[in-house]
Amino acid sequence: MTVTLDTTTRSDRLDDQRTVSISPLVAPNVVRGEYAPDDVASATVRSGRADTVKVLNGEDDRLLVVVGPCSVHDPVAAMDYARRLAAKAEELRDDLHIVMRVYFEKPRTTLGWKGLLNDPHLDGTFDIDTGIRMGRKLLLDVSSLGLPVGCEFLDPIMPQYIADLVTYGAIGARTAASQVHRQLCSALSMPVGIKNSTEGDVQVAVDGTRAAAASHVFPGTDLDGRVALIRTAGNPDCHVILRGGSDGPNYDAETVSDTLARLRKSGLPERVVVDASHGNSSKDHEKQVDVLGDIAARLEAGERGIVGVMVESFIEAGRQDLALGKAEDLTYGQSITDACIDWNTTAAQLDRLAQVVVARRG
Repeated sequence: MTVTLDTTTRSDRLDDQRTVSISPLVAPNVVRGEYAPDDVASATVRSGRADTVKVLNGEDDRLLVVVGPCSVHDPVAAMDYARRLAAKAEELRDDLHIVMRVYFEKPRTTLGWKGLLNDPHLDGTFDIDTGIRMGRKLLLDVSSLGLPVGCEFLDPIMPQYIADLVTYGAIGARTAASQVHRQLCSALSMPVGIKNSTEGDVQVAVDGTRAAAASHVFPGTDLDGRVALIRTAGNPDCHVILRGGSDGPNYDAETVSDTLARLRKSGLPERVVVDASHGNSSKDHEKQVDVLGDIAARLEAGERGIVGVMVESFIEAGRQDLALGKAEDLTYGQSITDACIDWNTTAAQLDRLAQVVVARRG
């Protein structure tokens, strides 16, 4: 039920001057009960998290690869992509630990579509109850293929709906300095990568990693949707993601070395993940191939510290604009947010990265 505020007396109030309505959301426990994981999905999450931690800690010499659409807007196309990726992940499982990027929330610099959880019908109706259910079902369907999933966490309430199905978490460049998100990371049950700021400030991500490793006490919501006080033990599996910035790329060997030194100075494990997109590709999706090629050559030559990469990839290359309410006009399998490389290019890059791991072992 939506509660519309009485506009006739609004001017006399001390609050709600700009709030049009307040609507209750379905409780997390309800959605978790409707879409509960079976044994296969549960095993995928558990093993996916454990393998990710081993890669981060250097106990597993494979390379972590978080790859998939910039954001999911079409669950059918997302599952099409997931089936292709699951087959490739199985083929390369000895050399790569592949996690599918399944992002539902999009932080916007100004305005724009905010993601599947917020606006699942792509028409500005913000049917969030439906979006939450669609998102959770998709996570279950992908996990049932044996393919672990990664999500960016933006709204601090949303993890109560989906976090139990997520293998790898990420905090974006716009929220890396947020105390709220650092506290959230300390509570999450999976490894979480924290990106450098949009300006390219790496220390923000290092500080976020350090803060997330500590215990915190903060207000939040429980699984019944009630306001609650949350106490955390801290998350030792957080790490820095280098994603470039407004001044350009930062995946070069010098910046990686400097980041490792910053982590060492803070008493943190020396490991980084490189995002081949965003500032590192100068927002040109085709340049992700150049980034991956450079990293591959450096890894093959023996460079240490880079434990994983992130890649924006979908079925079709590029991106397209969304006209609200015109979802039927969209090209199938093409991003409506950041541009992505296509599937064939992705598969070739995964093969190349696997070869590097084999060569590095030799």
